Amino acid sequence: MQLSASIFKAYDIRGVVPTTLDIDVAEALGRAFGSAARAAGEKTVAVGRDGRLSGPSLAAALIKGLVATGVEVIDIGAVTTPMLYFAAHTLCRSGIQVTGSHNPKDYNGFKMVLGGRAIYGDEIQGLRHVMEAGTATLAEGGSVRQVDVLPEYVKRIVGDIKLARPMKIVVDSGNGIAGASAPAIFRAIGCEVTELFSEVDGNFPNHHPDPSKPDNLKDLIAALQKGDAELGLAFDGDGDRLGIVTKDGQNIFPDRQMQLFAQDVLSRVPGGTIIYDVKCSQRLGPAIEAAGGVAMIYKTGHSLIKAKMKELDSPLGGEMSGHIFFKERWFGFDDGTYAGCRLLEILSKSPDANAVLNGLPTSFSTPELNVQCAEGEPHGLVDTLVKTALFDAPAKVSTIDGLRVDWPDGFGLIRASNTTPVLVMRFEGQTDAALHRIQDRMLTLLKTVKPDATLAEAAH
Repeated sequence: MQLSASIFKAYDIRGVVPTTLDIDVAEALGRAFGSAARAAGEKTVAVGRDGRLSGPSLAAALIKGLVATGVEVIDIGAVTTPMLYFAAHTLCRSGIQVTGSHNPKDYNGFKMVLGGRAIYGDEIQGLRHVMEAGTATLAEGGSVRQVDVLPEYVKRIVGDIKLARPMKIVVDSGNGIAGASAPAIFRAIGCEVTELFSEVDGNFPNHHPDPSKPDNLKDLIAALQKGDAELGLAFDGDGDRLGIVTKDGQNIFPDRQMQLFAQDVLSRVPGGTIIYDVKCSQRLGPAIEAAGGVAMIYKTGHSLIKAKMKELDSPLGGEMSGHIFFKERWFGFDDGTYAGCRLLEILSKSPDANAVLNGLPTSFSTPELNVQCAEGEPHGLVDTLVKTALFDAPAKVSTIDGLRVDWPDGFGLIRASNTTPVLVMRFEGQTDAALHRIQDRMLTLLKTVKPDATLAEAAH
């Protein structure tokens, strides 16, 4: 079949419905994934979907394709991506979530787990080749059964989390799928919850469900200012990322959240390796080491971090984008609701949650910035920079994912996105002057290989 190459991303499959992604693509993916699952000895695949309008038809087509390969499908219905991961850890070892994540409403896609691990890169391209060539292995005996995973999921979280005191919070689900489960879970652990936009609506009528963008947090900040809640939590469209807002309207970015989570986890897993991506603050590594852990900076990408955590038996990992991975007491997958519960458990031990959050070390930093490029251009530009850029001591250069340069008072990052044709940049300084010095130095460097580079805030 004819497929748009653009839908096969580094960590998932994603496209615009019905332009580049439709029910034929979904059914073909079901056949390709089912064949791969059977070849790996897997007989059962869980399927879930988020709240997007195209979800039901795409999930039905996907299931049809899976059944044609002789697979038993566990249809868990409309759920968060973490609930699909939960099913693929407790009911079986493989699963596919039909989700557009935090993309605009006309997008949809597929996040995949095969044999207990998120697949990415070459494995996704392998599925593409089977889909294009029509070489899936079909077999009799496929079946479908419906399972409601919510009760077991809630029971597992509520059995794990213990608040030291009741807390009042505001939860903004942005009309994403987390609205159907997260507020009730927070109540079950002992919170008083004010809900914003919990009704699941794939039109996203109030604001887009992406808490990494400050514009999407305005309603949450307003609700905190009006009421007597002490903290605000926000979710993305499929519920695997968490945003945190303090009573005074401060956005606690994920690399600051990780400082708090690392201290807590390392109190029970001394010496553990905590993994975080190259976009995270320079403050995070020393905070992990001060808490008795080993800090490891790694490539961006939820599938890549999960794989590295498994390899090193890491108890905790996190990304600047808001994916937090708890292995200690949990399963190692990213889950916004569970991360929120762990945060509340830590903060409930203090009479003033906001003082704890605002007391976390911080710096002057830019949001994620993008430079638009031609298709296929970003990786070449970064390769050239890595080979040619020279920095004098005390600068330290890391090339694990693009070019990251750390000075004693801040860092600059230029990397190629694995999902869209852009360069990703981020700059941080311990003073405003350091931030501007580092940003100017890195932009001057970039213009040696791309003179027409113009910066824009990332628009996921």
